[in-house]
Amino acid sequence: MSPGNSSSVTEFILVGLTEHPDFQLPLFFLFLSMYIFTMLGNLGLITLIGLSSHLHIPMYFFLFNLSFIDFLYSSVYTPKMLINFISKNNIISYQGCMTQLFFCCFFGISECYMLTSMAYDRYVAICNPLWYNITMSPKVCSILIFCSYLMAFSGATAHTGCMLRLTFCDANTINHYFCDILPVLQLSCTSTYVNELVVFIVVSINIFVPSVSIFTSYGFIFCSIFHINSTEGRSKAFSTCSSHIIAVSLFFGSGSFMYLQPSSAKSMNKGKISSVFYTNVVPMMNPLIYSLRNKDVKLALRKILCRNNFKS
Repeated sequence: MSPGNSSSVTEFILVGLTEHPDFQLPLFFLFLSMYIFTMLGNLGLITLIGLSSHLHIPMYFFLFNLSFIDFLYSSVYTPKMLINFISKNNIISYQGCMTQLFFCCFFGISECYMLTSMAYDRYVAICNPLWYNITMSPKVCSILIFCSYLMAFSGATAHTGCMLRLTFCDANTINHYFCDILPVLQLSCTSTYVNELVVFIVVSINIFVPSVSIFTSYGFIFCSIFHINSTEGRSKAFSTCSSHIIAVSLFFGSGSFMYLQPSSAKSMNKGKISSVFYTNVVPMMNPLIYSLRNKDVKLALRKILCRNNFKS
């Protein structure tokens, strides 16, 4: 069914992060700087992993995909967000809104399962190091990546398909800076019970399953670490997990706060602030977290820089 047949609304108005005019320009430069840093950071990490042969191992294979997701994820909504800061007409078409919603869901869910795959990789590396090369074979890594994207596609299709069945009559002002699920649902003039049920089920699965998997992995990891007699060995094991723990806490914490609560107007305003973390801060911080706290990445960067200096 085409959008024109199911809805009298052909475009939406995005309220944005704030309606205060004095904040628009400072926020534009702030988020522009964050976006540039996110693009350069993730593209740099993708390039570095691709060029450095000693980083062609499962841990960095997952990190490569995480950076790829973050690179595209932030591009789904940030350019439109920046335009809205300096434009008086913050309009997005119906088709554009549904497309943005689909890709926001797709990349968001992908990140959930990519972080889960990385936790499993750390579990195998620390708890079963002798079996690491067999357990984390290229075939297994490819299956984990494929399943991550498959779950993301399924979840995004469920959310977007349910949204397309709704009717939007007169209200077309979205209380957000992008087409997120809950703010768009509030505009429908038909029952959203099925949509809210789908949101609860899909979001619960995509937060509960990865969270339980990550907590279980780290439960075994911490048990193994505490059995290491050497202080240096324990410190090294903790350091390999700390970056991932920080990334998981930021992403799942902000995402849970946004979606696992009633969809009231008050919660939407709080949700806009929370969504800044998982849509802007996390994609920007991931390259920083995984590069500054990772000796292998810093060594690979030095080698490439030295190689380029030698050639020049």
